[in-house]
Order: sequence, then C-alpha cells, then structure tokens
Amino acid sequence: MNRQHSRTRRRFLRGMGIALALPAMPSLMWTASAKASSNTAKRLSIFYMPNGMRMPEFTPTETGVGYTTTPLLQALAPHKDKFTVVSGLAHYNASALGDGPGSHGRSCGAYLTGAHPKRTEGADIFCGESMDQYVANHLGRNTQLASLELGIEPPSLLGSCDVGYSCTYTNTLSWRSPTSPLPVTVKPRDAFEQMFGDTIGLDKASRQALLASKASILDFVVADAKNLSPQLGARDRRKLEEYLQSVRDIELRIEKAAAQDHDFSGSQLALPAGIPDDFEQHVRLMVDLQVLAFESDVTRVCSFMSGRELSNRAYPEIGVPDSHHSLSHHGGNREKIAKLIKINELHLKQFGYLLERLSTTADGEEGSLLDSTLVLGGASLGEPNDHDNMNLPAMVAGAGIAGNRHIAMPAHTPMCNLMVNLMQDLGVPAQQFGDSTGTIPGLRA
Repeated sequence: MNRQHSRTRRRFLRGMGIALALPAMPSLMWTASAKASSNTAKRLSIFYMPNGMRMPEFTPTETGVGYTTTPLLQALAPHKDKFTVVSGLAHYNASALGDGPGSHGRSCGAYLTGAHPKRTEGADIFCGESMDQYVANHLGRNTQLASLELGIEPPSLLGSCDVGYSCTYTNTLSWRSPTSPLPVTVKPRDAFEQMFGDTIGLDKASRQALLASKASILDFVVADAKNLSPQLGARDRRKLEEYLQSVRDIELRIEKAAAQDHDFSGSQLALPAGIPDDFEQHVRLMVDLQVLAFESDVTRVCSFMSGRELSNRAYPEIGVPDSHHSLSHHGGNREKIAKLIKINELHLKQFGYLLERLSTTADGEEGSLLDSTLVLGGASLGEPNDHDNMNLPAMVAGAGIAGNRHIAMPAHTPMCNLMVNLMQDLGVPAQQFGDSTGTIPGLRA
C-alpha cells in the first residue's frame, strides 16, 4: 500500500505548517476495510540496556508458566503477565574471532545486526543491516517516519570508545546498511520536532522561527480540533481530548527540561540543551514520545537506548555515585555487585514503564498499543564482568506473545533466531537472519 492511501485512513489536525496525526478513532473510519486496516497495524519497539546484566539475579531457575520471580525481575513484577523471558541466546559474531579486545563495541554493533563489526577506529566502519531496519523497510511505507531512534546519552566523541573500535559501534543500535549507522536522538525537543514539526515541508528558517516563538503545536491546530469534535462520538471526543492533553503535557515537560540547562562554560562537560538532569525523568519522557509516535502513527518502528554501551553514567539518585561501566567489571566484589544490581533494577523498571504505557494506551476501538506492538527488551552482554556475549538477557512482549513464562533454549542458541521470529510476526518474509538456525518455539500461547 502506498503512503498516500495509508494517510487517507488517518485524520490530521493542520494549521500554520503543522500536521498532527490523530490516533485511530472509530468515528473517523469511513469504511469497514479502513477500520480493519487500522486495527491491524503492527509495530516494533526495542528497549536496550547498556553494560550487560547481572545474570544470576536475572535468569529464572524454573521454566514454563509461572516461574518464580528472580531478584532482578522483581522490578518487573507488576508486568509479569505481559512478557516472556527467553534464556540461552547468544551472539557468536560478537566474539573476538581473532580481533582481540573490544567486547563492548562488538556486542553493541552485533545486537540488532547479528554481524561481526569491523575492528576500526576510523571512518571505514562496517557492520550489517539491523533487524529493525528490515522491519522499517516493510512497515515504513505507511508512515511519516520509517523508524525512530531514541536515546538518553549524547554520542561519544569521534574516535575510539572501545579498544580498536569506533565510537559509532557503541552509540547506536540501528544500521540502515553495513556502512550507514543511524544516530540516536537524545534531546526531547529534537525528537518532538522530528515527529510533529516538519510535516508540511517548512523551510529551515520557518521551522526555527516557529520554535523560537515557543508557541505550543496545539495552539496551531486547536481550531481544526474544534471543528472536528462535533463529528465524533462521545467516546472519541474524550479520546481526542486525552490525546491533545498528552501532547500538551509532553510539550510542558520538554520546556521544563530545557529550563534545567546549566552553564558548563569553562568545563570539559557540555550538557546539550533540553536534556533533563534526572535519568528516570529523561527516560520516561522519551518513552512517552515513543508511545505518542505510535499512537499517532508517525512511525511503527522505534529503538531506544537507555544508555550507550560503555556508559560511565553514575546514579546518585539511587545511592550509586559510581560509574556504571566500572561497576560492571566488579571482579566479584560484593559491594560493587550490589550497586550494579541497583542499576540493573532501575533500567528494568523503565522497561516496565514502557510496557505499562503501551498497555494503557488505547489503539482503535478495542485493545491497546501493546496488543499491536512487539517489544524486545534486553542487553548485548550477559554477565558484564566476563564480557559474556553467549548468554544474553532477553524479554519479549506484546502482539499476542504469552506472558509469565520462561523459555530456556539450549546454550548458545543464536539470538538471531529470535530476530527471525519478530520479523516474521511483523510480516517481513524472513527465513534467515545473521547466523540464525531456525526460530524460537512456543513464544505464542
């Protein structure tokens, strides 16, 4: 289906160079076929956690339905019925294969590509097309943005971030081609403008003038919304009001984040404008932007890095003033392990927030965004102290995936097998990906 036909199924509020796509509402579905098409939209969400996972506290000891919740998965206890844990997965191509040290660069580069990243500190990077971009090539024909790449940590400086490996490999998950990585957007305002501020083709100067006015997007579309409201049923009028309020709330949070900027002149640290100081506030704002993008059908594919690989972020708000990466190489020190577990818990709670937001956001006449969104959560390393890429943490949720289960695959089962499952479920005619040898059985009830 071409893009023009796709957009006839969605109503856009328009005004002053802004187009705001509305969520699917039965009152606006003109034909039975259009209604059916809207209700069957499929989406992909990737939630990435950096620097591995403390696996003894993460992996369930029991398999099947109703496993005993482990200490780390306790952070996701309210959402246990929404996701399945898959253990035993490996990325063989993240191994050294004769290249020497550099596990973080290789593991992050291989995470969604299944490829062995070229060891280089220069511009001649080479990895592979990532799974999310295969999906974006299939689903992106129907949306304004083929995919959305979000994160919370600004990219590292150019050069090497891991031994012999370009920072490119640790800064992103998504690769359009083996030589074309897609950078993450970390400023909420930039993501918001990418989603809603450039839809009618304003030139750069006009967009900047629009943003400089500090006027809300809703100020430009409120008249159109008032004209639309009488056409809606009572339920859809409430939905329109809630949707517009969610846009307004995000705008206000973005402005608040911008007001938190500090003067780092004279310091080597520069905090880009509009990034919240608090980790959890930043993550949740970016998650809310992703949910809004899905709800308004701006995109159907999103990857999110809750930290770049090799992240040295400290978390004083949870009593961990130490560098995350330093703690991940704990050397068996109990105090360091306890702090690492706290960081893992914090990241897992944010994954739970994503599941909560998707499951409580309506999609169509019935159901939620989670019902039509496949979600993959995990990390590109297992036990970080060992740089282990052969026993990875993985959680799958949404779009008919059964919850409250642990599927234990034989050791060293290719992670790419799970990638094939996800692509096939999303309609991508994939039989093989990376080093896959099949699929993961039993993901669906």
